[in-house]
Amino acid sequence: MWNHQIDANLIYSILNDIKGKIDQTIEFLSMFETWKLQPNNIKKYINKKKEFIERRCCNHDINLLSIFLKEKGALKCTSIEFAALNTVNDGMPFVEKDKK
Repeated sequence: MWNHQIDANLIYSILNDIKGKIDQTIEFLSMFETWKLQPNNIKKYINKKKEFIERRCCNHDINLLSIFLKEKGALKCTSIEFAALNTVNDGMPFVEKDKK
């Protein structure tokens, strides 16, 4: 659908959070991708990028997702805490070589 341009860890995180409901995942990914394309949202992330990296949140797509979720009111924690939970605690099962 998206020509394998979406990070597999992003899909994994969304599926994990919404308990594997495929239709909701596709809808959510579409909303997120639309949000992500807006230049002001990328600037928000660039301004907070150092904070994410300091918390060992190195997956930029997961970090952007956490900002998106916080803006939509879907998180009770901060965006950095969400990214850390998904990156460090839950672990990201896919690595760079899996994208090929």
